[in-house]
Amino acid sequence: MQIEQLKPIVEAALLASTQPMTVQQLGELFNEADEVGREQVAKALEALAEDCAGRGIELKEVASGFRYQVRQDVHPWISRMWTERPSRYSRALLETLALIAYRQPITRPEIEQIRGVVVSSNIIKTMEEREWIRVVGYRDVPGKPALFGTTRAFLDYFNLKSLDQLPPLSEIRDLEDPQLRFEPEPLPARVVRDLPIDPDEELLHEHDAVDAAADDYHTATAAEAPAASESGDAGSDPSPPAETLTTTADEAANPAADVEPDAAEQDPEEYRA
Repeated sequence: MQIEQLKPIVEAALLASTQPMTVQQLGELFNEADEVGREQVAKALEALAEDCAGRGIELKEVASGFRYQVRQDVHPWISRMWTERPSRYSRALLETLALIAYRQPITRPEIEQIRGVVVSSNIIKTMEEREWIRVVGYRDVPGKPALFGTTRAFLDYFNLKSLDQLPPLSEIRDLEDPQLRFEPEPLPARVVRDLPIDPDEELLHEHDAVDAAADDYHTATAAEAPAASESGDAGSDPSPPAETLTTTADEAANPAADVEPDAAEQDPEEYRA
């Protein structure tokens, strides 16, 4: 069978399948009469990959086989078709998954020793439910802790063909965290006040200033006193003295106060006459 006849069959098979397909699985679509071998299937896949140049889809080989997928360039627009928001994973889950991917097989106590915190059971359960990790054995130590490793589903999800495509640890260490790299700009220098070299000298100046202000206040008060006296003489009548006020109070308490003083001092005999 010619490549041009083989291409539409392979393309249709990949689009109809819900999972990536390997070259062997695609070869099983043909019988002996078709005379199609793995080399022809591989050439058909290469031709289909070249046909995707400049299009919104691409033919990608992952761990489980070949599949058609949306290009990363147009993904922001295509993602608007899905009402369900993509899952967001916690930092603890991603750190645990990265340790399993780079240091597999690894046990849970070893992960906790590296991270310095306890690994939640929900994290392990979530990754197992998504078939990203699996138990590949048990460590021959007391307690027989399980050894975890990644799966093909993990590679498919992260668009990888093999673990060799993971970025080297040296490159990851070179990447700086933007938050750790952030350095706030220094504030401009602003002098609030000049600090003295000798604090005792400053206190002495402050006391001198207080004394000078007190002297000015007393001088101003003394200058205002004569003026106040002169204005009192030229103004309204001064208030009666304290003795007059006291006498008036006695007269108010005594009923005889209503009588005139001259009449009170007259001789009784003259009064009778």
